[in-house]
Parts: sequence; structure tokens; C-alpha cells
Amino acid sequence: MRLRLPTEHPAEPPTGYKIAHPVLSQDGARAGFTGVSLGGALPYGVVADASCLYGRRHRPPARLCDCGFHCVHDRAAAEALLCTAEHRGAVLLEVTVLGAYIRFEHGFRYARQRVRTATVGPCGCGAPAVALADAGWGRPGRLALAAACAGCVRGRTSVTLAAFARLAGEGLRVVAAPAVAPAASATAAAPASASRTVGADALPDGLGVPELVAEAALLQARLDWFQSQLARLGEHGTGGTAGRD
Repeated sequence: MRLRLPTEHPAEPPTGYKIAHPVLSQDGARAGFTGVSLGGALPYGVVADASCLYGRRHRPPARLCDCGFHCVHDRAAAEALLCTAEHRGAVLLEVTVLGAYIRFEHGFRYARQRVRTATVGPCGCGAPAVALADAGWGRPGRLALAAACAGCVRGRTSVTLAAFARLAGEGLRVVAAPAVAPAASATAAAPASASRTVGADALPDGLGVPELVAEAALLQARLDWFQSQLARLGEHGTGGTAGRD
């Protein structure tokens, strides 16, 4: 006898929570996410359809396969995953479960999703994040990003939270989680590498005060970095002339 799962007909699509790493395309034109488990090799956008990673010819979520997107019912359960060392750089996603799904005790496995909100945790120094910066790893054609405050962005490739939301599109909201501890200082020494900020010159309409404050803080950090570089170049030029005399 073939086991049949009960069929649900919810009035509204279910809501779930998961964690993922934010990613930026190599050309800086598109933003999205990549999973933290088996599906991590396939970055996805705000609205995306699942596919079977095993290449089987069935539509996810198949009952006898583990393909499809995964999420949990409880926000706290998803936040707990961020405590592990390998997931510290991930962000918390609130998603709408679309299409066919299989309900489990703790969550869903499903065919299609829309990411509604991405919550970015504090910077590694404990200060609230104002940007997503190069995390030091990635996927082919995709640069992985991690939370960064204005002082820790330095010369890394980065996008502000508002710019990431704009690049991702589809009405995505990106918000910063509160700080975990008071930041000792918002100033950090800048490396000699050149900096590049993607999308900071084109902000979406309807920004609130927190987003504008974050934008201003990041721009001030960039200005401080450039001023320090100019000061170093001036010192080197003066020293070289004195040596030749």
C-alpha cells in the first residue's frame, strides 16, 4: 500500500525561517544568497524555484528524496544555528513558502520561496552592521559577504544594506540586528589595498533614518580611509625628497 501524505489548503502561504550566506555577483550587478548545507553550491535569488541536486527527474519536494528548499517553523530555532562556528557569517532569512511543500515537525521542505526579510547580525567586533563586505570566500562567479561596521569595512569590496536590497530586488528588506556589545572604537587602520563600494551611489526610495545613518557612517569611514592614504603618500613624498638632498 502506498503511503499518502495529508493535503493542506492554507488560506495564506506559510512563513518559515532559515539561514544563508549573502552573495554578490562578480560584476557587482546582482545580489542573492547561498545555502549553508547541501544546496550551498547553487546560489538563489529572492524568488526562486528548487531543483533536485541529484539530477533526478522529479519536481521538488519529492517524498522519497531530500530535494527542495528547507526552513524551520520557529525563528528562534533558525537563530540558534547562527551560534555554530561555520555559520557565524550567515544571515537570518524570513521566507514565504510557495508551491508544494511537505510539513515536518520542525519545518518545511518545499518547491518555491520568496525571501521577505534578511536580518544581518553584528560585525565581528560587536558593532551593528552598516554594510556587507567581502567574507574572504565565495562560489564561482559569486563573492560571499559578511556583516561589517563602518570601521571594519576598510578596503574590502562591500555594499551597504540598502544597496544589497536594491540589487537583490523583489521587495527584499535588509535590516541590521542590534549590537551584541558596545564597540570600543569605530576607527581601524586601513590596509594598502584599494577599496571598492558597489551600489552606494544609487539608493532606493523610501529610506528611513536608520538606513541613512548607516549610509553616512559608511561614507565617513571611506573618507577617513582616503584621507589616511593621502597623508601616508604625503609623508613618503617628503621623506624621499629629504633623502635625495
